[in-house]
Amino acid sequence: MAISVNTMRAIDHWVGVPLCALISPVVALMDGIQNIFTSGPHKPKKLLFIELSEMGSAILVDPAMRNAQARGAELYFLIFKSNRASLTLLNTVKSENIFTIDSSSIGGLIKDTLSFLILARRHRIDTVIDLELFSRFTAILTGLCGARRRVGYHIFHGEGLWRGFMLSRKVHYNPHMHITKNFLSLIHAAFATEIEVPFSKIQISDSEVRLEQAVINPTVLETVRTRIEKLAKASDITFTSGKERLILINPNASDLLPQRRWAQQRFSELIQAIHQRYPHDLILITGSPAEFNYVEKVRSVANIKNALNFAGQVSFAELPPLYTLSNVMVTNDSGPGHFSAVTPLRTVVLFGPETPALYGSIGNSIPITANLACSPCVSAANHRKTPCNDNVCMQAITVTQVLDKVNLQLEAADKTKGH
Repeated sequence: MAISVNTMRAIDHWVGVPLCALISPVVALMDGIQNIFTSGPHKPKKLLFIELSEMGSAILVDPAMRNAQARGAELYFLIFKSNRASLTLLNTVKSENIFTIDSSSIGGLIKDTLSFLILARRHRIDTVIDLELFSRFTAILTGLCGARRRVGYHIFHGEGLWRGFMLSRKVHYNPHMHITKNFLSLIHAAFATEIEVPFSKIQISDSEVRLEQAVINPTVLETVRTRIEKLAKASDITFTSGKERLILINPNASDLLPQRRWAQQRFSELIQAIHQRYPHDLILITGSPAEFNYVEKVRSVANIKNALNFAGQVSFAELPPLYTLSNVMVTNDSGPGHFSAVTPLRTVVLFGPETPALYGSIGNSIPITANLACSPCVSAANHRKTPCNDNVCMQAITVTQVLDKVNLQLEAADKTKGH
């Protein structure tokens, strides 16, 4: 049985805090011994990023990873096994340099954690960057992996979410700056020749937030195109890719923060509104294989012939080709909003418990948020756990608002594709 998000949070708190307290002096002692016998690297040579639980972060951190790569570092990455695929969209990190931890069971978690600590030392990782904002688990991994240069976010005089003293280079997390720039500040700290308190006393320009585009395999592109056309034909729908437009609707969001979901009924109403305005366009309602029934409910309520349940119809590796073939996508604030940023696809992303100012897609995206006084209600300060059971911030977003942004994105997409 998979470990639930709340169980992970509880373990991270009740086990993580005392472990951080116990391990911090050990890490300090090890640092002292190493300082006596070795001078350490002048700059990072083998740099490990740790980001376990968020698939979208593998895209948001890519500008920082390429920055480190351009400075001459060989990149490594540690991620939960279930999220490993997210690193394949841009292939910035070599496959053999990706370490994984199986989070589906306590036994697997412990086994893979110990294996990682051995592998990290075997590969002589000299620098580790902890991308997590609050995880004690990643703090412990950072402290024990053998790297002399350990970079991450530290609370300094802040309250709560104490993670011990594992870091050799402590960075101030800026809650008013987009997460991609926060990640870039970690790179500055890793390569800085002088210690700053706190890191990083630099200006990060918008031009540094550049995302590479995925390389699309023409064969895979044609495979996905043919699959869509066959599915449409089987449903007695006339659709030719490149002639009629393709609109994607992604109605679900991960269990990590279910408050991010716009109501199924609203998505059904949006599909009806899109079809009324664009009756010849094909609408694909996307999702993972496990989300088939959720998607089917959205489709059946909409009851539009040109709207098809496409959940589970493409693999993760086929997402970039699907996005390349499509004209626009509407999605909750979730992974697809970030995955699509590696393609030209234009998106409309719905935000509620979180804010696009910090976590907005860095692709061709228009965010929508109700800007309620209580929103955003999740942050690094509360373990991204909200007491809210009534996501009015999402309910306040209307179908008309979303449709207007869809229209804008379709017009822009048509100009780009020469329609």
